[in-house]
Amino acid sequence: MYAQIWIKYLPIIRILLKRSRQENQVLDLNRIDFERVGTGRKAGYKFNIDFTRGRVSNLISSSALASDLAAVMLDDKATKEILDGDEFVVSLNTKFQILIKCVTPATEE
Repeated sequence: MYAQIWIKYLPIIRILLKRSRQENQVLDLNRIDFERVGTGRKAGYKFNIDFTRGRVSNLISSSALASDLAAVMLDDKATKEILDGDEFVVSLNTKFQILIKCVTPATEE
């Protein structure tokens, strides 16, 4: 349902995933893209996706928006390689902003 929209944003999300290793990243999305496809909820959407070693580690099946984003990210080879290396949290807030955090514990050398 939302896959085409996420595919449009995927190149930017991929860059932000890499940058999130240094600091948290925020991406403002176009609300209208989602409202056209969805049920027209003006209040917005909200979700969290936890990626651990290239897999979704939390329950997101109740959100088509989150499920489609996770599927698009995991189907893309370059994005999957980034996700394989670290732990990330990708969340959407009601202002249609994606927040990307790398939550991999720092390794001591």
